[in-house]
Amino acid sequence: MPSHVLVDKTDAVLTLTLNRPEKKNALTAEMYAVLGRSIDDAEQDSEVRCILLQANGDVFTAGNDLSEFARFNAGETDRAAGNPLLAALARASTPIVAAVQGRAVGVGTTMLLHCDLVFVAEDALLTTPFVNLALVPEAASSMLLPARIGHARAFSMFVLGEPVDGRTAVAWGLANAVVPAADLRAHARTAAEAIAARPRAAATITKRLMRETGAIQTRMAEEGRHFAAQLKSAEAREAFAAFQRTRGV
Repeated sequence: MPSHVLVDKTDAVLTLTLNRPEKKNALTAEMYAVLGRSIDDAEQDSEVRCILLQANGDVFTAGNDLSEFARFNAGETDRAAGNPLLAALARASTPIVAAVQGRAVGVGTTMLLHCDLVFVAEDALLTTPFVNLALVPEAASSMLLPARIGHARAFSMFVLGEPVDGRTAVAWGLANAVVPAADLRAHARTAAEAIAARPRAAATITKRLMRETGAIQTRMAEEGRHFAAQLKSAEAREAFAAFQRTRGV
């Protein structure tokens, strides 16, 4: 079975590629584990000076694999405490660049708040429809997103699930630039290599100084408790069932 996360280290850049295009790169527990472990490992690898996040296919990620959530809600499976990707992003000091094409749903958008440079294709569409699924924000996004774009805009994204296109994402400060889809990966790779060419210690210290890691971790833990409780709720069960019906499942 092909890996759903491709890991490559070339010229001081660690590239992590979501590789589940047939499922719109919906993220599973296994994918979270690989991503989290790879980011953590980069912290200890002096050869890695930048991390590049990208995805195969025409969608960056559809967010969490809701079939896993539904099985947990039904009591069919257990869910490990915490999310290894989010935990790794919270403590990462290695600069991270993201290349986003198509839809970036839920965690597909909130993970971008932990990236240092974000480039979006012209067809990019960012959404955080947590409340639509009877869930709550994660990745410390309940703190980071309002700080970035303001309360009113963040509330509309979280509670109404209103989408943000690529150009709006740039205007609001969620992304650095809109790039033609054909040039997206090359553009992001060039930026990652430019970061990798800078002095490593100075770059990582600068990133740490720009982030309140303790506050981010505290908010993630608080969100995580509410998220886990909502996952088991009756309203989440109804929301998951409605979502499945809309897809004809």
